[in-house]
Amino acid sequence: MAEKLVLKKYSNRRLYDTERNAYVTLSHVADLIKQGREVEVVDASTHEDVTAFVLTQIVLEEAKKKNLLLPVSLLHLFIQYGETVLNEFFEKYLQQTLRSYLAYKASFDEQFARWLDLGTNLTGTAQKVFQDLPFLKPGAGLFPSPTEEPKKGKR
Repeated sequence: MAEKLVLKKYSNRRLYDTERNAYVTLSHVADLIKQGREVEVVDASTHEDVTAFVLTQIVLEEAKKKNLLLPVSLLHLFIQYGETVLNEFFEKYLQQTLRSYLAYKASFDEQFARWLDLGTNLTGTAQKVFQDLPFLKPGAGLFPSPTEEPKKGKR
């Protein structure tokens, strides 16, 4: 993974990419993160780490586009029980749950791809096996060919 990208946040709310020496938008930062880059945002005047604030802005902007982030009842609970519950929830449970989900999903996707590959290989192998079995070949008498009239046996 590439080094952490340092962005400077100025008082006019603009973000400056120190790698490219250019101003960037929240949307650009979101795209970088989606590509796997890790970012750190530092306030240009105080040198305070404001990464969490900017990333929260990105999440809220994305939610605003879709008109949904979290259920209203859950947001009410967050406000009602305050900061300590939120910190504990996000630090301990949500992050661990998301990582477990992503690991499980990757594992399942990999296993499913193997099954599909196995099914494809098995189909080819099965066709070869059936071709090599003499009693399944046309004219062996086990199954009549489509042009052949079925023989009438004694009852």
